Amino acid sequence: MNRLIDSHCHLDRVDLGPYDQDFAALIRACSESGIARMLCVGIDLDSYPAMRDLVDPYPEIDVAVGVHPNESGGEEPSLERLLALAADPRVVAIGETGLDYYRLGDGDASVQQRRFRIQIAAARACGKPLIIHTRAARADTLRLLREEGAAAVGGVLHCFTEDWETARAGLDLGLYLSFSGILTFKKAEPLREVARRVPLDRLLIETDAPYLAPVPHRGRSNTPLYLGYVAGCLAELRGLEVERLAEVTADNYRCLFRR
Repeated sequence: MNRLIDSHCHLDRVDLGPYDQDFAALIRACSESGIARMLCVGIDLDSYPAMRDLVDPYPEIDVAVGVHPNESGGEEPSLERLLALAADPRVVAIGETGLDYYRLGDGDASVQQRRFRIQIAAARACGKPLIIHTRAARADTLRLLREEGAAAVGGVLHCFTEDWETARAGLDLGLYLSFSGILTFKKAEPLREVARRVPLDRLLIETDAPYLAPVPHRGRSNTPLYLGYVAGCLAELRGLEVERLAEVTADNYRCLFRR
């Protein structure tokens, strides 16, 4: 059995309908399908306590705390608040944070940048890596990472969809690149070409569940149980057996998140 690690998912948002609304049944199904560990990533501070309580009974689930760039109307991140939450030993990273200009409103860029700087500072202060979201904002994302000294703690460009130039810049900052179900999409050949070039010791895989379900489940609600499709696609691109890819990405996960 391939012991895969889902390096980015939102378990508190996964559809529990197939499991009679039983979260424990979902986690059992993940374990039985070969998912050895999952990282449940926060996107806002208001829902974070409930998410943290939900996953608490399961030591195979790690946690990240942060505020997504598209979140609005909730508690704004502060250095003090993030450091207090990151003191929890189950918290392995700060994020998901970053920049997303895809649907940018007036003033949103400055708000996002201020948040991002605060979360980079929190990661540096607690010595935990960053989980970075970037969409239509690659230049500013890389600039802020450099300006705030993010290389001191490292992190991952999650759900990577950019070009090789951006990948190389991230690698130069000491970052890992994580590939999701998008890698399996028909029109994703440019992304697959990037995935072929990333050094093996910087690769991670994820589902970003419940979003971005891979082919052949595209358009449905995603789940960590579909991680095997991502792993299979990436293994084929790299000319590896899936067992070897599982081993490599698990080692990379443990290295980045100090597990």
